[in-house]
Amino acid sequence: MRELGEFALIDRINTGRVQTEDVLLGPGDDAAVVAAPDGRFVVTTDMLVQDRHFRLDWSSPEDIGRKAIAQNAADVVAMGAVPTAFVVALGCPADTPLELIDGLTDGMWAEAARAGASIAGGDLVRSRDLVISVTAFGDLGGRAPRTRAGARVGDTVAVAGRLGWSAAGFAAFTADAASADLAEARAAHRVPQPPYAAVLDVLDRGAVDRSDVPPVRSGAGPHALTDVSDGLVADLGHIAVASGVAIDLDSARLRDSALERIAALLDADAAQWILAGGEDHAFVGTWAPGHDLPAGWVVIGRVVAGRGVTVDGVVPVGDGGWESFRGAESASEGEPR
Repeated sequence: MRELGEFALIDRINTGRVQTEDVLLGPGDDAAVVAAPDGRFVVTTDMLVQDRHFRLDWSSPEDIGRKAIAQNAADVVAMGAVPTAFVVALGCPADTPLELIDGLTDGMWAEAARAGASIAGGDLVRSRDLVISVTAFGDLGGRAPRTRAGARVGDTVAVAGRLGWSAAGFAAFTADAASADLAEARAAHRVPQPPYAAVLDVLDRGAVDRSDVPPVRSGAGPHALTDVSDGLVADLGHIAVASGVAIDLDSARLRDSALERIAALLDADAAQWILAGGEDHAFVGTWAPGHDLPAGWVVIGRVVAGRGVTVDGVVPVGDGGWESFRGAESASEGEPR
């Protein structure tokens, strides 16, 4: 980095990249210009800090880049919006190898493309550790946002995507176990795979001109929606509080035989990974009772009267999910999140 310099690195990062139609003006000026066809945009931001949220001895630069984009894209999609653009701020030491930066940006662009968007710009700064800050934008296409406040008593609770696999991967890394059976879990921890299409296809985002997409029909799509970043119980707890309801999960519907085999190898509890692990960025939502769920969605519980989240009618014990200012001080002491 020190030898190449900031502006040459910016050129290197952007050479050959193709912006999507949502980015009207990309890198090269004082700011980017991103389309907002229906007059609003969804925006979110998230940060990753070396040895707190990722480890370079566990993950490749490409993995880290994909993870940085995926966790932001999942938040945009969880609002019922189509990702349109990302802005990335990168802090790194002056002696950072250029190959690491190349890998990061390749991973970011690959995941941005998987989400249907591109990287519109960003910033570079010298810092002691590697720090990645991503801001993501999305288009609602004329629809109302899908918030945490829409759950209704009687709704079905369903999930799209896998639960507990990132936590299993972390356990596999920290146990330093050699079994080939753990490779899939480690991969899930390195790079989450949010099932964007499971949400976006339900919301009829396929029109060429998204400004013409009508609001979702009454009863179509989830009433409330979030992505599972902090843990299933914690994130459903946010829905329960925002909606003024209770959510009861069915433990039998949450079981994952493959995850249980991995837990047996590591003398761990697969159910705890599923309930509190987080960072898989699956989507969980509540649906009108009797609604035919789209492909990829699996029923895991129901919305009932009351407050909080229970499993088989009982308040779960153990870790309640991730909180940024609680727990280990670094990835060497606890889970990089």
